[in-house]
Amino acid sequence: MSNSYATNGSKPTARWKSFIKSNLLTFLTVIGVFGGTFLGLMLKNTSEPWTEREVMYIQYPGDLFLRMLKCLIVPLLVSSITSAIGSLDLSMSKKIAYRAIIYYFLTTVSAVILGIILVCTIRPGSGRNVGSMAGKAATRQVLTADTLLDLVRNLFPPNIIQATMFQFRTVLTPPPNGTDVPLTLYKINSEFTEGTNVLGLVMFSIVLGACIGKMREAGRPLQSVFETLSEAMMIITSWVIWISPLGVFFLVAAKILEMASFMEVLGQLGWYFMTVMIGLMMHGFGTIALIFFVATRKLAYPYIAKMSQVLATAFGTGSSSATMPITIRCLDNMGIDPRVTRFVIPVGATINMDGTALYEAVAALFIAQLRQIPLSFGHIVAVSVTATAASIGAAGIPQAGLITMVMVLDTVGLPAEDVTIIIAVDWLLDRFRTTINVMCDVLGTILVNQLSKNDLSNVPNEIRTVQ
Repeated sequence: MSNSYATNGSKPTARWKSFIKSNLLTFLTVIGVFGGTFLGLMLKNTSEPWTEREVMYIQYPGDLFLRMLKCLIVPLLVSSITSAIGSLDLSMSKKIAYRAIIYYFLTTVSAVILGIILVCTIRPGSGRNVGSMAGKAATRQVLTADTLLDLVRNLFPPNIIQATMFQFRTVLTPPPNGTDVPLTLYKINSEFTEGTNVLGLVMFSIVLGACIGKMREAGRPLQSVFETLSEAMMIITSWVIWISPLGVFFLVAAKILEMASFMEVLGQLGWYFMTVMIGLMMHGFGTIALIFFVATRKLAYPYIAKMSQVLATAFGTGSSSATMPITIRCLDNMGIDPRVTRFVIPVGATINMDGTALYEAVAALFIAQLRQIPLSFGHIVAVSVTATAASIGAAGIPQAGLITMVMVLDTVGLPAEDVTIIIAVDWLLDRFRTTINVMCDVLGTILVNQLSKNDLSNVPNEIRTVQ
C-alpha cells in the first residue's frame, strides 16, 4: 500500500518538474519584465536623480541582447522566406500568401475602426490644456504622398546589399526665400537613412524563393543552401534566447529610470493612455480572438498562453523584428508547419502592425480634440485609410510609429510638432502595441497553418526544425 502511495505521489511531482522544465524560459522572461519594473521603480526613488550615463550603464546588458537579436534578423529573414517559398510550388505559395494578407488586412482595418470608435466615444482630448503638454518641435516635414511613395520605393531596392543597412527616404527642404510656404513648394531630396530595409528584403526573398521553386531540380542546390542557413540561424537563436530574461530585465529597468514622473504624465495624458490601452486589449483579446475562432473553430487563448515568453520578449524589446527569431522558434516547437512559419512571421513582422494602426488613429483624433478641430466623417475616413497605410510602412523597430504619425496628422491638417504632445507616454504604449502586433502575427500564422493543412499535406516538407 505504501509503495503504491509513493508511486502515485511521485507522478504529480514528476509532472510539475516536467512542466517547470519545459516552461522555464517563459517563467524567467516574465520574471525579467516584472523584476526590471521593480528595480527601475526602486532605483528611481533614490534621493539623487540618475544621469544619462548611469542609465546607459544599467541598459548596457539589454543593449547587447538587442544587438544580438538584430544581428539575426537579415540572415534569418532572407533564408527563412526563401527556403519556405522555394519548398512549395507557386500555386501553394499564392494560397498561403493570400490567406496571410487577407487576415492581416482584416485585423488592421478592424484595429483602426475600433480605435476610432473608442476615441470618438471616450473623447480623451476634450477639455484638456494643450499648452502644458507640448514638447520640442519635430524636425521632419513630410507629405502623405511622399511617405506612401517611399513605401513602394523600398519594396524595390536598387542594391540588395545596401538594403541590409539602409532605407530610402524623401526629405523636404525649405526654399531659400524662407520657410513660410506650403510643403508642396519645398525642394525634394532623396537620402538613405540607417536601418534595414525589411520590405525590400522580403520582396527579394519572395521572388528568389518563387524562382527556386519554379526551377525544380535545377534549383535544389541553392534551396539546400537557404534551408541549411535557416537551420543554422535557428540554432544560434536557441543560444541567444536564454539571454532574453536578463536582457529584458535591464531594458525595462533602464526605461523606467529614463521616464519623468509617470503620475504627472498620466495626469495630463491619462485619458489618452487609457483609451489606447482599452483599444489594444479589446483588439488583442477580443477582435483577433474572434476572427481566429471564426476561421479555425478553436479558442485563441490557449495558444496565447503558450506564447507568453514571446510576448514578454516583445514587451521588453519593443521591436517585432527583434522578437522574430524567438517567435519562429516557439512556433516550430508548437508543431506549426515551418514552411508557413518562415513565410508568414517575417511578412507579418514587416507589414502587420495592428497596435500601431490603432494607436495612430486614436492619437490623431485625440490631438484634433485637444486643438478643438471638428472633424467631418470624410476626415475620419481619411484618418482610417492613412493610419492603415502608415502602419504598413512602420518598420518593426522601437517607436517607429512616431515617424509615420506625422503623415496621419497631416491628413487632418495638424502640424508635425503636435507629435510631441503624446511623446511622454509613447515609450510605454509602444511596448504594449508591439506585444499586440506580435500576438496578431502568431495567431495569424496558426490560422494560416490550419487553413492550409490539407494543401500542405500533399507537399513533402523538407524544412527541418530545431527543437
